[in-house]
Amino acid sequence: MLNQDDEFLGVDKNSGFALRVIILSIPAGLIFLILGLCDILSTPLAALSYICILFFNTVFLMPISTELQQIKKYILSLSSGNNEEKELNNLTEKETRDLTAAINSMHKFWVAKTGTLENRTLSDAAVLDTLPDPLIMINQTYSIIGANLAARRLFETDLNGKSIKNFITDSKFNTVLGKVLNNESKQEELNLCLSNKKEKPKFYIRISTIPWFAKGDIVAVISFYDLHKVLKLEQMQQDFVANASHELRTPLSIISGFIETLQTTAKDDEKAREKFLHIMHEQTSYMSALIENLLSLSKIELSINTPPEDKISINGLIREIKSALEIKLKEHQLELSTRFARLPQIVADEHQITQVLQNLMDNAVKYASPDSVVSIITAKVPSIPKNRYYEVAEGEAIEVSISNSGVTINPEDLSRLTERFYRLQEHKNQNIKGTGLGLSIASQIIKRHKGNLIITSENDLTSFKIYLPIRA
Repeated sequence: MLNQDDEFLGVDKNSGFALRVIILSIPAGLIFLILGLCDILSTPLAALSYICILFFNTVFLMPISTELQQIKKYILSLSSGNNEEKELNNLTEKETRDLTAAINSMHKFWVAKTGTLENRTLSDAAVLDTLPDPLIMINQTYSIIGANLAARRLFETDLNGKSIKNFITDSKFNTVLGKVLNNESKQEELNLCLSNKKEKPKFYIRISTIPWFAKGDIVAVISFYDLHKVLKLEQMQQDFVANASHELRTPLSIISGFIETLQTTAKDDEKAREKFLHIMHEQTSYMSALIENLLSLSKIELSINTPPEDKISINGLIREIKSALEIKLKEHQLELSTRFARLPQIVADEHQITQVLQNLMDNAVKYASPDSVVSIITAKVPSIPKNRYYEVAEGEAIEVSISNSGVTINPEDLSRLTERFYRLQEHKNQNIKGTGLGLSIASQIIKRHKGNLIITSENDLTSFKIYLPIRA
């Protein structure tokens, strides 16, 4: 910016204004000089005439020079970002007004363009940060130009400006990365364990070049896909098929054996036939329950991302299930104690929540010690405890606690109770019937509702606490 001391009458002292006035006056000065030498015009009059020319040229050039100086200051202020709103509109000369109008128009265009680019950059960064898989962009010298949130979390640091070689030292990775950066290949893929992480996760890594018209300094993009999740899912599917096959094979083998016996050695044995038919009926009922639970689990998983819409009363559902359990309670010589808080209705799937409560209340009765008390308590809580595997709903929630006295479940078994087909060895030894799918179904239903299921067991008291959001 110009200081006041650097100006005279609004014109920059270093602008060459005086020189331009003199140069513009040279032709007239030469004419007056020739007239004076030829005695056509007296020397004093010639000098006076030249002074007048200088004066008129100064007066003529002063306005436009002054306004050009104002335009210069205006452009400098725009370039420094100090004059985003104030426009220069007090000029008198048409040429400088037209010039200023053009500058203002150009300035508005670039302000709008800059705003659009900034918004697009922020939008692009936000979109990249929402991607679940790590993504890193690098330039020709292996420096990281950008990284999304998943990548920053993976390497637990800010990556911008650092070399990718500082984070991945594997020689095979550096070799294929070099091929991409040297234009020997458009895309390379490899499987890699990150040795700088304690758990050494395994990733499928894709290195790709990007189109020339979109890259700027960015030459390649490195994408990371966590193979641990895929391998775990495959293992779960294999275990599921193996467990389901095993659970169905056993009763089928029993039924097949009894049918063969009834067709041969026990063909005319009425007592054996009655006994075998009773056992076959039990095994058929078990298989029916198993298949029904498998279908129910599949149906729940299909609706896992569909929000529930029913309005239900938890206390009312518990009362209905309690009435249906009266006969079982008497058979097991148990007492059912309930304590209900005043609860609002919640938005939930009535059929699924009934299924959860039935499973857990039935289990509490089935596995309780004789002559003990099964306790059910409801309460309103300010929030749902966090779950390490998925996000729970925010805001107020209801809590249903179902407790029974029995064996203390050790921590290793507690963490596996919601696995499919998992059953405690103590229950198998006691020949307590079950498919091992009830808690798995309950946990999937609760997950769909963005709630939580917390299981504790100590001093022979086991508690299942269900948390469900009040609002969907």
